[in-house]
Amino acid sequence: MFKRTIINDLAEWQKSPTRKPLILSGARQVGKTWILKEFGRLYFEDTAYFSLDKDKSVKQLFATTRDPRRLIEQLSYIHGQKIEPQKTLIIFDEIQECNDALQSLKYFCEDTPQYAVVCAGSLLGVYLNHSGQSFPVGKVDRLNMYPLTFSEFLEAKDKNTFQYFCDINSIELIPDFFFDKLNEQFIAYRICGGMPEAANELINNGINSVDKILSNILSDYSSDFIKHTSPATANKIDLIWKSLPSQLAKENKKFIYQLVRTGARAREYEDALIWIERAGLIYKVNSVNKIALPLKAYDDLSSFKIYCLDQGILRILAELDASVYTTESSTFAEFKGALAENYVLQSLVTQFNKTLRYWTSGNTAEIDFILNINNEIIPIEVKADTNTIGKSLIEYQKKYNPRIRIRYSMKNLNMNGNLINIPLFLADKTKTLLQSI
Repeated sequence: MFKRTIINDLAEWQKSPTRKPLILSGARQVGKTWILKEFGRLYFEDTAYFSLDKDKSVKQLFATTRDPRRLIEQLSYIHGQKIEPQKTLIIFDEIQECNDALQSLKYFCEDTPQYAVVCAGSLLGVYLNHSGQSFPVGKVDRLNMYPLTFSEFLEAKDKNTFQYFCDINSIELIPDFFFDKLNEQFIAYRICGGMPEAANELINNGINSVDKILSNILSDYSSDFIKHTSPATANKIDLIWKSLPSQLAKENKKFIYQLVRTGARAREYEDALIWIERAGLIYKVNSVNKIALPLKAYDDLSSFKIYCLDQGILRILAELDASVYTTESSTFAEFKGALAENYVLQSLVTQFNKTLRYWTSGNTAEIDFILNINNEIIPIEVKADTNTIGKSLIEYQKKYNPRIRIRYSMKNLNMNGNLINIPLFLADKTKTLLQSI
């Protein structure tokens, strides 16, 4: 399986002297359960795993008491051996299925901080939003987990090329041999995307079953729409979800309700849009009408774009065969750009854990993403291939004169003035490259 970098964050949490029960959030199928069990295997002598979705007997325990010492005694019995402080990792999976368990985290924090408690929840954001429940304020730590990154995929797929990738720490031209090797593996990653099951299938057995696995994940998401909402809301969520390819295929990718359904209005679909965002299935990127700090103060909440949680899922949602990445086709050019933007957004969110925005200047220019790092505002443009002709970054430069501009494309790594060109397959190195300047 894959070495997920989030394991380092989990290890830091374990060592923290102010450690609280940890909530690990993220969409279904991104690998939350696996990473918590792997964390237990690597850093603890024992792991006590409890599924609050499947095990009714565990849910009943929380209904009778919230005393953590009493709970640990009872959980030890179910686990089959004594749960020891510092030695045992306690995992509560799908914790949103048991509100009593969620509320008990307050008492684990206050009364038994010596026990390591971690929880996973795929639809936790949805549950809290619609049930009126809340976290025990100040009593839990939080982490978000995202789909597999290209760098995590590359380490499992091609260790030699991954080692070269790791050694790229400054802005220097990449020799053609390594450029081609990285691009070859990047194409493979773009086919499967970041869902671990699909990526693992591609690495071990080739692409034959990848699309089936991704289609099954899409079916699971659709089942969640029906299971966790009313029929009317589920239908609206499904319509928004299926409109994603249409929303991103436009040159101007601003979200348009008319593409969801003819005659659709914002007030009718707002709750459905919130649901799908809180489920972790989309990223919502607001337009900002002024480049000034704080950016949040200048958000245009009526103008936004939505992207998919994973480019592999987006490819299947758009009913595109894997061959689109291996054959040249002029008919694929426009949506190829949408997939490239989606990939770059995934990479940046994982690295910086920041809210991204975009900027437009009337109908004359559009900057794909605006990133605020340590109070420095950086404009970002994404190109799907080597054709980098465009005036948007030039117009932004004239208007705001930023210290740094970033363009992702399939041109080689270089810096010209204040413009850094980063090959798409090096998007995961953005943070490192910026630190080298």
